[in-house]
Amino acid sequence: MSSFPFRPLYTQTGSIPSPEEEVSLEHYALLLTIAFTVVVYALEATLDFRQRGAYQGSDFPRELEDTVRRLDEEAAKDAKEAKEKEGDEQKGETTSEEKEELDKKDDSKKDGEGDDEEDDKTKSRVDHHKPLLPQLQTKFQSAQSYGQDKINFSIFSNVYHLLEALAFLLVGFSPYMWDKSVEYGTAFFGWDEETDEIKVTLIFLLLTTLVSTVMGLPFEVYQTFYIEKKHGFSKVTVKLFITDKIKSLLLSIAIGGPFVALLLQIIKWGGDHFYLYVWAFVFVFSVAMMTIIPVYIMPLFNKYEPLKEGDLKQGIFALADRVKYPLTKLFVVDGSKRSSHSNAYMFGFGKNKRIVLYDTLLKGDGKVRDDEVIAILGHELGHWKLKHTLINFVVSQLYFGAAFYGFSLSYGSDNLYAAFGFDGLRDGRIVPTIVALTIFFETLWAPVDKVLSFLLTYESRIFEFQADKFSVDLGMSARLQSGLAKIHLENLGAMCSDPWYSAYHYSHPPLVERLAAMMELDKKAK
Repeated sequence: MSSFPFRPLYTQTGSIPSPEEEVSLEHYALLLTIAFTVVVYALEATLDFRQRGAYQGSDFPRELEDTVRRLDEEAAKDAKEAKEKEGDEQKGETTSEEKEELDKKDDSKKDGEGDDEEDDKTKSRVDHHKPLLPQLQTKFQSAQSYGQDKINFSIFSNVYHLLEALAFLLVGFSPYMWDKSVEYGTAFFGWDEETDEIKVTLIFLLLTTLVSTVMGLPFEVYQTFYIEKKHGFSKVTVKLFITDKIKSLLLSIAIGGPFVALLLQIIKWGGDHFYLYVWAFVFVFSVAMMTIIPVYIMPLFNKYEPLKEGDLKQGIFALADRVKYPLTKLFVVDGSKRSSHSNAYMFGFGKNKRIVLYDTLLKGDGKVRDDEVIAILGHELGHWKLKHTLINFVVSQLYFGAAFYGFSLSYGSDNLYAAFGFDGLRDGRIVPTIVALTIFFETLWAPVDKVLSFLLTYESRIFEFQADKFSVDLGMSARLQSGLAKIHLENLGAMCSDPWYSAYHYSHPPLVERLAAMMELDKKAK
């Protein structure tokens, strides 16, 4: 007798396969999915524990120490040369009034006026006039503690999500939720599963989204209100957290609902070659969202204001003009209302490009100097100039095309869906298209997705080195290095990274690798 090695507790018919049914690989789909999920978890858990070991170290990493010391030495040398040059230019030009003012300042320093107040202000921020190495060493334990809290949380949440995923598979969560959606659609709206499949699908997505949101809420609350607040980053209030969640859910319904409805309609309408039409639809949708999200959706969550006139604005426009980047608008976003982490990004099509700076990058007597901000933007513009953004977009579209083509090959695999509890075909029921898509991406496509994800991470690291080189070639190496180090210091970035963990997870190379690469470029240029 042939039978499924594993079957969910809940199935649409509650029956077992007939004795005459031929055994195929699809019969083992649930078992293989569980096995793959566990293997991936074991791999990622191993990497997590390796990284936790790195965070438990108490010694400042020697390679980072040597690299930042060289950076400090070069900065001190450049400062000395600049000071000597400035001194030569101003020698003998001090007026009697300027001498009198300098004398007053000296007297004030002798009296100790304002010293205590100034000391209090400088204790909690990066001192841009002092070497970076001792400041990194001072914050090393704080960075290690922050890293430990994050990795411990990741380990715990990954265990939970593994158990949740396995439980959902084994109890038959998806077929149960689909049947409930059909029941509600029939009871409240008079919808039929076959003729009103897309409408029932929207009920199904609403129910599963609400379940996943509620079950994920404790983890979001803990991360936002405990870990990030404990280390001085999160500024989110309870009110802001709730309003953000409500806005996100409403946007998911307003945008996701019509998107899924159109996607399913195209699959049904497109015949044997539906994947080509779906691919075209996803391409158009992606392009539209790249414009709509930053212009219309992100302002629902944050306030965007034009960057004030000044040296920084002039310097950024001058850099954009230098590399032929058609910059039209320059904004500052109030990222500080949620977090003290810093960031900057670019968006726009054709001749209408925009740059956004987080206010955390500019606040507090200049966490990062203007010339360092410009150097960092030189790196970001390198991604544009070197076509990294375009390459990533093309790769993502090829990914979607390949995925939907693969789905078209398995679309009629009834045994595959039956293995997950959707065996209603025996009673003349349909296999919901949304379910067919979900099962495909969770089974046949999952290994491909993991491999491609790793390759894209590797590609991203290569692009980061290339963008760094672009900024270096613009003559901004020292400012980029110091700017990256200061942001890393302010953000309590990882100073001890396990090489396996970083290779698998980090889309950006560790700080020490980037600094060393830029120093090597500087050495070759001399």
